Amino acid sequence: MKTVSLSGSLRANVGKTDANALRAKGLVPCVIYGGKEQTHFYADYRAFKDIIYTPDTNLVNIELEGGKNYKAVLQEAQFHKINDKLIHADFLEVNDTKPVTVQIPVKAIGLAEGIKDGGKMGIKMRKLKVKGLISKLPARIELNVEKLTIGKAISVGDIKIDGLTILHPKNISVISVNVTRAVVEETPVAIATTATPTTDAAAATPAATTDAKTPPPAKK
Repeated sequence: MKTVSLSGSLRANVGKTDANALRAKGLVPCVIYGGKEQTHFYADYRAFKDIIYTPDTNLVNIELEGGKNYKAVLQEAQFHKINDKLIHADFLEVNDTKPVTVQIPVKAIGLAEGIKDGGKMGIKMRKLKVKGLISKLPARIELNVEKLTIGKAISVGDIKIDGLTILHPKNISVISVNVTRAVVEETPVAIATTATPTTDAAAATPAATTDAKTPPPAKK
């Protein structure tokens, strides 16, 4: 897992009015929890580029004024309902000896056999909730899909990562290759036909009878 840095300042006041004032200046209210106490701080909106706007999960080294440092992972981010701008960030403090629970993004690796045959890839779970030591957490979970054929899937139970526990039921599908309409239309359908005599055809041919009248003998 990659480590990124975030510099911030401690908040003098905590409340809705103070939070709105910070946001008006382009600052994001934040909180760190999971340690001995909660720490409220704020940081520049632009400093979240490698924390929020990235496909990977990164370890964050938070540096606050007064020489305070925290190792943390992003736990939750809140965005404005209209302009989608970051308005709050929650961080979970971590250490090397205590397991943590985080969301790790999923990435498909390779070209599936089913895609070559006209199927369509479906990623049903783009993030997986996992638990493990921070030293064991990957930036992303890479799944090789090259052997997946149409109708096949990789489920949670198929994923084995040393030192991690995936916190989802084992039968949940993560990535699958699904059949498409084009594949269905190209599949030939065999229709069996059997010639059977019809009663109409039989009726069209007159049957021979034994009671037919014979012509009278010729007169001598």
